[in-house]
Amino acid sequence: MDSVLYIGTDHGVVTLQSPDGRSWREEHRGLQGWEVPKVAVDPEAPNCVWAGTRGDGVWLSEDAGESWRKPSYGKRGPGKVRAVTVDSGNDRIYAGCEPIDVFVSEDRGRNWTRLDGVWDVPFVATVTYPVATVEPHVRDIAVDPNDPDTIYAALQVGYIVRSTDGGETWKLLDGAFDCDVHTIAIDPTNRDHVVLATGGHDARQGRAPGKALYASDDRGATWRPAAMNFMQEYSVPLVMHPRDPRILYSALAHGQPSQWRRPTGAESTIIRSTDGGQQWQQLDSGLGEATKDFPEVLILDREQPDRVYAAYRQGQIYASEDGGESWAPLELRVSGIADAKLAHV
Repeated sequence: MDSVLYIGTDHGVVTLQSPDGRSWREEHRGLQGWEVPKVAVDPEAPNCVWAGTRGDGVWLSEDAGESWRKPSYGKRGPGKVRAVTVDSGNDRIYAGCEPIDVFVSEDRGRNWTRLDGVWDVPFVATVTYPVATVEPHVRDIAVDPNDPDTIYAALQVGYIVRSTDGGETWKLLDGAFDCDVHTIAIDPTNRDHVVLATGGHDARQGRAPGKALYASDDRGATWRPAAMNFMQEYSVPLVMHPRDPRILYSALAHGQPSQWRRPTGAESTIIRSTDGGQQWQQLDSGLGEATKDFPEVLILDREQPDRVYAAYRQGQIYASEDGGESWAPLELRVSGIADAKLAHV
């Protein structure tokens, strides 16, 4: 069974394939010309991959990235997509959009329902984004693995909203964590345990201690920052080990992306926790000059979870065979990496 990496980039989707997870070849390029911030794989059908485009809605490939089609849903559906999540247990697909909107499809994208209840949260109308060319948007959507009616959506830049009734109604979660939430991870063995990766700068507003990672043990009622002494305070990727959710991987950078043009670049590091996100250790062996760039995506191989991939924004992909203890670069480069998912076909 081959491993396949579906990579969303600034200019389309690139599909890489490998017989052993070590040597890779480029198989396909699709949706060329479209920015693809998010890709999502159906875990029950690994040949099926969804791509959210920033301007032309959600597209589907059913042949491992060889060809793509856009389900015909007219104007009543997602347009400028920033987040895509597949809840295969209920055949639901969620799309988060720019400007802020959440849609759900229960028929593989042919029909979409706008979850209007998001806008019943008064705070949502006040959310802003600090870049003039980008509107406030939904950055990530996470579905509780044990309760598909519980959905979390990260707003840019405006904390989290959560629904416990399948998206009918929503509640703002705005505790003492950084409001610039990038990624949400839910423990499949303990639904109360939720971990966030954030931009880490809300200390300037007096709301949070300026850390990159936060955890909750009560489904978001209260939050605590991760215990870290690193200088880096910015994070995006956050993944849980498929067999032991106490093990998490993330990556940090120093400052905001606009500051990474300095000679030292992002000053990034990859980190791992073995206690559910409280204590973290650095895993930089073999990364070398890659620390000037930032790994937008970390991917764990569900079949061999000690195999970890780190996909850097400027195109380099590193692999680890020992849970992140050491890293080596792949020969292939893919420019403009925004997201990636791994499947076995």
